Amino acid sequence: MIGAQLARQLKEAGLVWKPALGDHFAIPDRDLDDEVFVLSNMTIEVHTMPEGRVIGFNGTTEWALDDVEIEETVWLPREDQLRELLGGTFRGLRRDPAGYAVTIALLGEEREFVGPGAEDAYAAALLHLLAAATD
Repeated sequence: MIGAQLARQLKEAGLVWKPALGDHFAIPDRDLDDEVFVLSNMTIEVHTMPEGRVIGFNGTTEWALDDVEIEETVWLPREDQLRELLGGTFRGLRRDPAGYAVTIALLGEEREFVGPGAEDAYAAALLHLLAAATD
């Protein structure tokens, strides 16, 4: 799983989260920066309210949280989710002396992105794609 800082960069670059069961997320800037939450149909669910979509914490008395707006959260996509987001641009993943390298092809040009973990390399490639989409 990628870290919250890299997840924030993806969000700021325009990555949109469509919450699904099993997704991991963080709630930054609420003294919960080191906590990772998981959407579950039992304890943490997405609710559509008149004021917008919120993530509800059902029966979690230890957190003094009822709900939080999705905009206040940061999605921590898994390796498979990051690979899926790369879509048809994804060419490969390999071990590298620095960790892992992901190769993508964009407009006929192959590019490689390295990270200490596979998720980090996928996220770096996705950041590149998101930046290219806004250029």
